[in-house]
Amino acid sequence: MDQLNADTYLENLLSTIEWKNDEAKIFGRHIITKRKVAWYGDNGYAYKYSGTTKQALPWTPELLQLKQLTEQITGEQFNSCLLNLYHNGDEGMAWHSDDEKTLGKDSPIASLSLGAERKFSLKHRVSKEGHTVLLEHGSLLIMKGATQTNWLHSLPKSKRITTSRVNLTFRRMMVQL
Repeated sequence: MDQLNADTYLENLLSTIEWKNDEAKIFGRHIITKRKVAWYGDNGYAYKYSGTTKQALPWTPELLQLKQLTEQITGEQFNSCLLNLYHNGDEGMAWHSDDEKTLGKDSPIASLSLGAERKFSLKHRVSKEGHTVLLEHGSLLIMKGATQTNWLHSLPKSKRITTSRVNLTFRRMMVQL
């Protein structure tokens, strides 16, 4: 995506999305993150992860445009999107995989990045082989096939990052809750 379109979408998403601090149950403790999230999608889709359930909000016109662009580029179909707002480099994401049963085995996830450039790290579950990719403003990364089965991924924190990043992760939910 070109710089001007990426800037326009970023401004729009920052001001129109219904952002909320993420909540999770980790090792039996209820935590509230600095990072904010929003869950949008087709009617009836909920997303359950880390002990919480999010009910999909209806697509906004801009999110539908970005979904259609992502589907056109990837050749995949998506019915939902988890958006993440990282205010700066103090906020990141620990090692994990998106392997919830509601996603289905080997379901593709397309990750669209807007805003601050961030490193995205992958680590193989068995060999511990690692890779790092720089996610640039307007870039699209797709994880498909056995990626979630065989690899963990993270967004490392960085004190050098002082601006915000919005990450849209388009998904294909298999089950309506």
